[in-house]
Amino acid sequence: MRNISTLLSLATVVVACSIIYNTEKVSGQCGGSVPALISECGQYVQKSGPKVPPSAECCSELLKLDVPCACNFVTKDVVNLISVPKALFVAHYCGMKLTPGMQCGAIKIPPNY
Repeated sequence: MRNISTLLSLATVVVACSIIYNTEKVSGQCGGSVPALISECGQYVQKSGPKVPPSAECCSELLKLDVPCACNFVTKDVVNLISVPKALFVAHYCGMKLTPGMQCGAIKIPPNY
């Protein structure tokens, strides 16, 4: 039963990222590889489960992205399918530079980031 739940959660993240990010556009325009990002980081931004520090591999993939470019692809659909607090935690943990108050697509970076 746990494996099915894990698969469903991962599938949700994969579908969300595929729909929202339009893999080729983000990978081509914003650096990095969206499939690699999903593979390495998807488990850390699921709505269910505890907040867990991401792996070094996740951080490596995340830091390849051009933030202002990638923010253009963060839609409300993405926000509805991931845990925004966990996504911000992962970004902060990995050392991604986000300015408090900045708008990153459908996400406004909180003042305490």
